[in-house]
Amino acid sequence: MAETRHGYLVLADISGYTGYLAHVELEHAHEILTDLLETIVGQFKQALTISKLEGDAVFANVDEEKLPRPESLLELIENTYVAFRRRRDGSQRSTTCTCRACQSMNLLELKFFVHYGDYIVQNISGIRELVGSDVNLAHRLMKNHVTENTNWQAYALFTQSAMECTGLQLDGLHSQDETYEHLGTVQTWTFNLLPHYEALVSAQRVTVPPEEADIITTHEFNAPLSEIWDWIMDIQKRNESMGDMGHWKIISRNKGRTSAGAKNHCSHGKGASTETIIDWRPFEYATVETVDGMEMFREMTLFTPLDEGRRTHVESRIKLVKPVPLFIARIFAKMQFRKMNPYKMWFSKIEKLLKKQNSE
Repeated sequence: MAETRHGYLVLADISGYTGYLAHVELEHAHEILTDLLETIVGQFKQALTISKLEGDAVFANVDEEKLPRPESLLELIENTYVAFRRRRDGSQRSTTCTCRACQSMNLLELKFFVHYGDYIVQNISGIRELVGSDVNLAHRLMKNHVTENTNWQAYALFTQSAMECTGLQLDGLHSQDETYEHLGTVQTWTFNLLPHYEALVSAQRVTVPPEEADIITTHEFNAPLSEIWDWIMDIQKRNESMGDMGHWKIISRNKGRTSAGAKNHCSHGKGASTETIIDWRPFEYATVETVDGMEMFREMTLFTPLDEGRRTHVESRIKLVKPVPLFIARIFAKMQFRKMNPYKMWFSKIEKLLKKQNSE
Protein backbone atom coordinates (compact mmCIF):
# COMPACT_ATOMS: atom_id res chain seq x y z
CA MET A 1 0.00 0.00 0.00
CA ALA A 2 1.36 3.44 -0.96
CA GLU A 3 2.44 5.64 1.94
CA THR A 4 1.19 9.20 2.33
CA ARG A 5 4.08 11.65 2.25
CA HIS A 6 4.29 15.23 3.47
CA GLY A 7 6.33 17.85 1.69
CA TYR A 8 6.62 20.67 -0.80
CA LEU A 9 5.11 20.65 -4.28
CA VAL A 10 6.83 23.07 -6.66
CA LEU A 11 5.93 24.12 -10.20
CA ALA A 12 8.07 26.30 -12.47
CA ASP A 13 6.02 27.61 -15.39
CA ILE A 14 7.45 29.41 -18.42
CA SER A 15 4.77 32.01 -18.94
CA GLY A 16 3.97 33.65 -22.25
CA TYR A 17 4.90 30.54 -24.21
CA THR A 18 1.45 29.90 -25.72
CA GLY A 19 1.26 33.40 -27.21
CA TYR A 20 4.91 33.25 -28.19
CA LEU A 21 4.40 29.95 -30.01
CA ALA A 22 1.48 31.30 -32.02
CA HIS A 23 3.62 33.92 -33.77
CA VAL A 24 7.04 32.33 -34.24
CA GLU A 25 8.77 29.51 -36.11
CA LEU A 26 7.96 26.18 -34.46
CA GLU A 27 11.33 24.45 -34.82
CA HIS A 28 13.38 27.24 -33.25
CA ALA A 29 10.73 27.83 -30.58
CA HIS A 30 10.94 24.16 -29.59
CA GLU A 31 14.74 24.33 -29.34
CA ILE A 32 14.51 27.44 -27.15
CA LEU A 33 11.91 25.86 -24.85
CA THR A 34 13.97 22.69 -24.51
CA ASP A 35 17.07 24.69 -23.60
CA LEU A 36 15.21 26.73 -20.96
CA LEU A 37 13.52 23.66 -19.48
CA GLU A 38 16.91 21.94 -19.20
CA THR A 39 18.19 25.00 -17.31
CA ILE A 40 15.29 24.80 -14.85
CA VAL A 41 15.64 21.05 -14.38
CA GLY A 42 19.38 21.40 -13.79
CA GLN A 43 18.74 23.83 -10.94
CA PHE A 44 15.80 21.93 -9.45
CA LYS A 45 17.70 18.64 -9.32
CA GLN A 46 20.04 20.10 -6.70
CA ALA A 47 17.34 19.74 -4.02
CA LEU A 48 14.09 18.50 -5.59
CA THR A 49 12.85 15.34 -7.27
CA ILE A 50 11.57 16.01 -10.78
CA SER A 51 8.09 14.51 -11.01
CA LYS A 52 7.12 15.46 -14.54
CA LEU A 53 7.71 17.80 -17.46
CA GLU A 54 4.36 19.32 -18.35
CA GLY A 55 4.71 21.13 -21.66
CA ASP A 56 6.24 24.48 -20.67
CA ALA A 57 6.33 23.67 -16.94
CA VAL A 58 8.43 21.56 -14.56
CA PHE A 59 6.70 19.83 -11.64
CA ALA A 60 8.87 18.72 -8.71
CA ASN A 61 8.60 17.76 -5.06
CA VAL A 62 10.66 17.20 -1.95
CA ASP A 63 9.67 15.34 1.21
CA GLU A 64 9.64 17.54 4.30
CA GLU A 65 12.41 15.64 6.10
CA LYS A 66 14.75 16.05 3.13
CA LEU A 67 14.62 19.84 3.41
CA PRO A 68 15.93 20.56 6.94
CA ARG A 69 16.45 24.26 6.18
CA PRO A 70 13.24 25.45 4.43
CA GLU A 71 14.86 28.80 3.53
CA SER A 72 16.90 26.86 0.97
CA LEU A 73 13.70 26.31 -1.04
CA LEU A 74 13.35 30.05 -1.67
CA GLU A 75 17.09 30.26 -2.42
CA LEU A 76 16.69 27.48 -4.96
CA ILE A 77 13.79 29.32 -6.61
CA GLU A 78 15.79 32.56 -6.76
CA ASN A 79 18.81 30.75 -8.20
CA THR A 80 16.64 29.02 -10.78
CA TYR A 81 15.18 32.34 -11.89
CA VAL A 82 18.65 33.88 -12.18
CA ALA A 83 19.85 30.89 -14.23
CA PHE A 84 16.75 31.14 -16.45
CA ARG A 85 17.29 34.85 -17.08
CA ARG A 86 20.99 34.42 -17.78
CA ARG A 87 20.27 31.62 -20.23
CA ARG A 88 17.40 33.43 -21.94
CA ASP A 89 19.12 36.82 -22.18
CA GLY A 90 22.51 35.36 -23.07
CA SER A 91 21.02 33.24 -25.86
CA GLN A 92 19.21 36.22 -27.31
CA ARG A 93 22.33 38.41 -27.23
CA SER A 94 24.54 35.80 -28.84
CA THR A 95 22.21 34.53 -31.56
CA THR A 96 22.78 35.57 -35.16
CA CYS A 97 19.44 34.15 -36.25
CA THR A 98 16.91 36.78 -37.31
CA CYS A 99 13.79 34.62 -37.04
CA ARG A 100 10.96 35.77 -34.78
CA ALA A 101 11.48 32.90 -32.33
CA CYS A 102 15.10 33.84 -31.63
CA GLN A 103 14.47 37.59 -31.56
CA SER A 104 11.46 37.35 -29.22
CA MET A 105 12.91 35.21 -26.41
CA ASN A 106 12.54 38.12 -23.99
CA LEU A 107 8.76 37.60 -24.11
CA LEU A 108 9.21 34.43 -22.05
CA GLU A 109 9.15 34.72 -18.26
CA LEU A 110 9.22 32.32 -15.33
CA LYS A 111 6.80 31.90 -12.42
CA PHE A 112 6.91 29.52 -9.47
CA PHE A 113 4.12 27.98 -7.41
CA VAL A 114 4.79 26.35 -4.04
CA HIS A 115 2.37 24.40 -1.87
CA TYR A 116 2.93 22.26 1.21
CA GLY A 117 0.70 19.23 1.63
CA ASP A 118 0.17 15.49 1.38
CA TYR A 119 0.69 13.26 -1.62
CA ILE A 120 1.17 9.66 -2.64
CA VAL A 121 3.82 8.48 -5.08
CA GLN A 122 2.38 5.85 -7.38
CA ASN A 123 4.22 3.82 -9.99
CA ILE A 124 2.20 2.39 -12.85
CA SER A 125 4.03 0.51 -15.60
CA GLY A 126 7.26 2.21 -14.58
CA ILE A 127 5.76 5.69 -14.67
CA ARG A 128 6.14 7.70 -11.44
CA GLU A 129 3.34 10.11 -10.60
CA LEU A 130 2.18 12.13 -7.60
CA VAL A 131 -1.50 12.00 -6.68
CA GLY A 132 -3.70 13.74 -4.12
CA SER A 133 -5.87 16.82 -3.71
CA ASP A 134 -2.82 18.89 -2.71
CA VAL A 135 -1.20 17.92 -6.01
CA ASN A 136 -4.32 19.16 -7.79
CA LEU A 137 -4.22 22.41 -5.83
CA ALA A 138 -0.55 23.01 -6.68
CA HIS A 139 -1.46 22.87 -10.36
CA ARG A 140 -4.57 25.02 -10.00
CA LEU A 141 -2.42 27.79 -8.49
CA MET A 142 -1.15 28.59 -11.98
CA LYS A 143 -4.57 30.11 -12.65
CA ASN A 144 -4.56 33.20 -10.45
CA HIS A 145 -5.01 36.98 -10.44
CA VAL A 146 -1.52 38.02 -9.32
CA THR A 147 -0.33 39.66 -12.54
CA GLU A 148 -3.55 41.59 -13.11
CA ASN A 149 -3.41 42.93 -9.53
CA THR A 150 0.34 43.64 -9.31
CA ASN A 151 1.63 43.71 -12.90
CA TRP A 152 4.39 41.32 -11.77
CA GLN A 153 5.60 39.11 -14.60
CA ALA A 154 8.07 36.95 -12.66
CA TYR A 155 7.16 35.80 -9.18
CA ALA A 156 7.05 32.98 -6.64
CA LEU A 157 3.61 32.25 -5.20
CA PHE A 158 3.35 30.41 -1.88
CA THR A 159 0.20 29.07 -0.27
CA GLN A 160 -0.42 29.82 3.40
CA SER A 161 0.56 26.26 4.34
CA ALA A 162 3.86 26.62 2.46
CA MET A 163 4.59 29.93 4.19
CA GLU A 164 3.87 28.47 7.62
CA CYS A 165 6.06 25.42 7.05
CA THR A 166 9.00 27.36 5.63
CA GLY A 167 8.77 30.03 8.33
CA LEU A 168 9.74 32.67 5.77
CA GLN A 169 9.38 36.31 6.79
CA LEU A 170 9.73 38.45 3.69
CA ASP A 171 9.14 42.12 2.98
CA GLY A 172 7.00 43.29 0.09
CA LEU A 173 4.80 40.22 -0.22
CA HIS A 174 1.50 40.48 -2.04
CA SER A 175 -1.34 38.67 -0.28
CA GLN A 176 -4.57 37.63 -1.92
CA ASP A 177 -7.16 34.87 -1.81
CA GLU A 178 -7.80 32.60 -4.76
CA THR A 179 -10.93 30.45 -5.05
CA TYR A 180 -10.95 27.14 -6.89
CA GLU A 181 -13.85 24.83 -7.62
CA HIS A 182 -13.93 21.77 -5.30
CA LEU A 183 -10.89 23.11 -3.41
CA GLY A 184 -12.32 26.27 -1.85
CA THR A 185 -10.54 29.52 -1.01
CA VAL A 186 -6.76 29.50 -0.68
CA GLN A 187 -4.71 32.31 0.84
CA THR A 188 -1.58 33.03 -1.19
CA TRP A 189 1.57 35.09 -0.70
CA THR A 190 3.56 36.24 -3.70
CA PHE A 191 7.19 37.38 -3.90
CA ASN A 192 8.34 39.53 -6.83
CA LEU A 193 11.50 37.95 -8.27
CA LEU A 194 12.59 40.80 -10.54
CA PRO A 195 14.01 43.13 -7.82
CA HIS A 196 16.04 40.24 -6.39
CA TYR A 197 17.41 39.43 -9.84
CA GLU A 198 18.36 43.06 -10.50
CA ALA A 199 20.03 43.37 -7.08
CA LEU A 200 22.00 40.16 -7.60
CA VAL A 201 23.16 41.19 -11.07
CA SER A 202 24.32 44.59 -9.80
CA ALA A 203 25.97 43.22 -6.66
CA GLN A 204 29.73 42.88 -6.80
CA ARG A 205 31.10 39.38 -6.40
CA VAL A 206 33.55 38.99 -3.53
CA THR A 207 35.85 36.03 -4.08
CA VAL A 208 39.22 34.63 -3.08
CA PRO A 209 41.03 33.70 -6.32
CA PRO A 210 43.18 30.57 -5.92
CA GLU A 211 46.38 32.50 -6.57
CA GLU A 212 45.56 34.84 -3.66
CA ALA A 213 44.64 32.11 -1.17
CA ASP A 214 47.09 31.35 1.63
CA ILE A 215 45.47 27.96 2.19
CA ILE A 216 43.30 25.80 -0.06
CA THR A 217 41.59 22.70 1.29
CA THR A 218 39.31 20.34 -0.66
CA HIS A 219 37.00 17.45 0.11
CA GLU A 220 34.58 15.26 -1.83
CA PHE A 221 31.34 14.15 -0.19
CA ASN A 222 29.12 11.26 -1.25
CA ALA A 223 25.96 13.37 -1.05
CA PRO A 224 24.09 15.91 -3.22
CA LEU A 225 25.18 19.53 -3.24
CA SER A 226 22.06 20.85 -1.48
CA GLU A 227 22.69 18.55 1.51
CA ILE A 228 26.37 19.51 1.80
CA TRP A 229 25.54 23.22 1.46
CA ASP A 230 23.29 22.92 4.51
CA TRP A 231 25.78 20.90 6.55
CA ILE A 232 28.47 23.54 6.02
CA MET A 233 26.52 26.80 5.87
CA ASP A 234 23.53 26.26 8.18
CA ILE A 235 24.24 27.20 11.81
CA GLN A 236 22.14 24.43 13.35
CA LYS A 237 23.79 21.79 11.17
CA ARG A 238 27.23 23.21 11.97
CA ASN A 239 26.59 22.76 15.67
CA GLU A 240 25.42 19.20 15.07
CA SER A 241 28.52 18.31 13.07
CA MET A 242 31.21 20.31 14.89
CA GLY A 243 30.47 19.17 18.44
CA ASP A 244 33.20 20.44 20.79
CA MET A 245 35.12 22.10 17.94
CA GLY A 246 32.82 25.12 18.08
CA HIS A 247 29.41 26.31 19.15
CA TRP A 248 27.67 28.66 16.71
CA LYS A 249 24.84 31.10 17.17
CA ILE A 250 23.19 33.68 14.94
CA ILE A 251 23.93 37.34 15.69
CA SER A 252 21.92 39.04 12.94
CA ARG A 253 20.00 38.39 9.74
CA ASN A 254 19.02 40.88 7.02
CA LYS A 255 15.19 40.97 7.03
CA GLY A 256 15.17 37.54 8.61
CA ARG A 257 17.17 35.91 5.81
CA THR A 258 20.68 34.57 5.44
CA SER A 259 22.40 36.92 3.00
CA ALA A 260 25.32 39.34 2.67
CA GLY A 261 25.67 41.27 5.93
CA ALA A 262 24.47 38.44 8.18
CA LYS A 263 26.65 37.73 11.23
CA ASN A 264 27.36 34.56 13.22
CA HIS A 265 29.30 33.98 16.44
CA CYS A 266 31.40 30.94 17.30
CA SER A 267 32.76 29.93 20.72
CA HIS A 268 35.66 27.49 20.51
CA GLY A 269 37.69 26.51 23.57
CA LYS A 270 38.79 29.71 25.30
CA GLY A 271 38.40 31.74 22.13
CA ALA A 272 35.58 33.24 20.10
CA SER A 273 35.16 34.49 16.57
CA THR A 274 32.64 36.53 14.58
CA GLU A 275 31.80 35.61 11.02
CA THR A 276 30.29 38.14 8.58
CA ILE A 277 28.88 36.98 5.25
CA ILE A 278 30.11 39.31 2.49
CA ASP A 279 28.92 37.37 -0.58
CA TRP A 280 26.14 34.77 -0.55
CA ARG A 281 25.44 32.73 -3.69
CA PRO A 282 23.43 29.69 -2.50
CA PHE A 283 24.51 26.33 -3.91
CA GLU A 284 27.44 28.02 -5.69
CA TYR A 285 29.70 29.67 -3.11
CA ALA A 286 29.80 31.85 -0.01
CA THR A 287 32.50 34.30 1.09
CA VAL A 288 32.88 35.33 4.73
CA GLU A 289 35.23 37.43 6.83
CA THR A 290 36.07 36.03 10.23
CA VAL A 291 37.57 37.99 13.12
CA ASP A 292 39.25 35.68 15.63
CA GLY A 293 40.99 37.64 18.36
CA MET A 294 43.50 39.91 16.62
CA GLU A 295 43.34 38.02 13.34
CA MET A 296 41.01 38.42 10.34
CA PHE A 297 40.54 35.80 7.65
CA ARG A 298 38.59 35.93 4.41
CA GLU A 299 37.26 32.56 3.30
CA MET A 300 35.50 31.50 0.12
CA THR A 301 33.80 28.09 0.09
CA LEU A 302 32.86 26.72 -3.34
CA PHE A 303 30.48 23.84 -4.07
CA THR A 304 30.60 21.81 -7.29
CA PRO A 305 28.27 18.90 -8.14
CA LEU A 306 29.86 15.64 -9.29
CA ASP A 307 28.51 12.44 -10.89
CA GLU A 308 25.27 14.03 -12.11
CA GLY A 309 24.62 15.57 -8.71
CA ARG A 310 25.15 12.47 -6.56
CA ARG A 311 28.41 13.74 -5.04
CA THR A 312 29.83 17.16 -4.14
CA HIS A 313 33.28 18.72 -4.32
CA VAL A 314 33.94 21.40 -1.69
CA GLU A 315 36.88 23.80 -1.89
CA SER A 316 37.75 26.32 0.81
CA ARG A 317 40.13 29.16 -0.02
CA ILE A 318 41.43 31.05 2.98
CA LYS A 319 43.31 34.32 2.95
CA LEU A 320 44.79 36.08 5.97
CA VAL A 321 43.81 39.75 5.97
CA LYS A 322 46.95 41.28 7.46
CA PRO A 323 49.19 44.19 6.37
CA VAL A 324 52.35 42.06 6.08
CA PRO A 325 54.31 40.67 3.11
CA LEU A 326 52.57 37.82 1.30
CA PHE A 327 55.12 35.13 2.19
CA ILE A 328 54.86 35.99 5.90
CA ALA A 329 51.05 35.95 5.77
CA ARG A 330 51.09 32.50 4.18
CA ILE A 331 53.52 31.09 6.73
CA PHE A 332 51.40 32.48 9.57
CA ALA A 333 48.15 31.23 8.02
CA LYS A 334 49.53 27.71 7.55
CA MET A 335 50.80 27.64 11.14
CA GLN A 336 47.36 28.63 12.40
CA PHE A 337 45.65 26.12 10.15
CA ARG A 338 47.91 23.24 11.24
CA LYS A 339 47.34 24.13 14.86
CA MET A 340 43.54 24.11 14.51
CA ASN A 341 43.25 21.45 11.75
CA PRO A 342 39.49 22.11 11.76
CA TYR A 343 38.38 20.98 8.34
CA LYS A 344 39.69 17.42 8.39
CA MET A 345 37.90 16.69 11.67
CA TRP A 346 34.75 18.61 10.73
CA PHE A 347 34.35 17.05 7.29
CA SER A 348 35.02 13.60 8.75
CA LYS A 349 32.20 14.13 11.25
CA ILE A 350 29.86 15.25 8.45
CA GLU A 351 30.69 12.04 6.55
CA LYS A 352 29.80 9.95 9.62
CA LEU A 353 26.51 11.80 10.11
CA LEU A 354 25.64 11.33 6.43
CA LYS A 355 26.24 7.57 6.70
CA LYS A 356 24.09 7.40 9.83
CA GLN A 357 21.36 9.43 8.12
CA ASN A 358 21.37 7.18 5.05
CA SER A 359 21.25 3.99 7.12
CA GLU A 360 18.12 5.03 9.04
